[in-house]
Amino acid sequence: MSSAPSPKAHRVTTRTLREMKERGEKIAVLTCYDHLFGSLLDKTAIDVILVGDSLGQVILGYDSTLPVTLDEMIHHSRAVRRAISKALLVVDLPFLSYQISDEDALRNAGRVLKETGAEAVKLEGGDAATVSRVRALVNAGIPVMGHLGLTPQALHRFGGYRVQGRGAEQAEAIKTAATGLDEAGCFSLVLELVPAELAGEISRAVDMPTIGIGAGAECDGQVLVLPDMLGLNPGFTPKFLRRFGSLAGEVSLAVDDYIKAVKDGGYPSQEESYGD
Repeated sequence: MSSAPSPKAHRVTTRTLREMKERGEKIAVLTCYDHLFGSLLDKTAIDVILVGDSLGQVILGYDSTLPVTLDEMIHHSRAVRRAISKALLVVDLPFLSYQISDEDALRNAGRVLKETGAEAVKLEGGDAATVSRVRALVNAGIPVMGHLGLTPQALHRFGGYRVQGRGAEQAEAIKTAATGLDEAGCFSLVLELVPAELAGEISRAVDMPTIGIGAGAECDGQVLVLPDMLGLNPGFTPKFLRRFGSLAGEVSLAVDDYIKAVKDGGYPSQEESYGD
């Protein structure tokens, strides 16, 4: 039986990720949205923790990422920051916090770093306007993680959650966008729901590490949503998702046991009660 990777001895930085790519070491990324799970992740060897705007669906009960506000992102990111000491902390910039202008992007990304203690932000897209945002942020000293393929903030434009880049024209557009983001200074790039072959081509073509989700094994790293990989969201069953736990069932069993113990008077016991 192989032992678990040892927790990090030093804090992971954006440079650490570039060095990992250069030596062929895979990068492990997970989302996190609160202090409790942040504390658990801090005891592991996880490389990057992403406070994703997926918190809209996973934590806040929205039907997409679009309603998530910057204040909500900052609130959850501060909780995670207080829990972690070694992994690189990256925070999503939510919908309409950076699309309007470079100035908006700078102002809002600056708030994230100043108010949360995160080391980097993530934004979606690769058109000329987004590349301009990336350059402005990088020039101001704010590290940026890019995101191409299925970009959830563009859900309505795509007409749903579907694989991107299957046709030659789409594939070429994604490759061109990846090159633009690399040249603009992104320190890494999420590739979501793109064919594995295309993700491999991009990973080999750019200097920045690529982080896949539904993008095959040739990416430089992988990211999953923490509750999904723990099996806390059993109704979510995309092809790319591997569950590394079955905690929804464990929670149900524990709650059933608690209810039974309360109803039959078995909890609290004398040992679990205080005397005079």
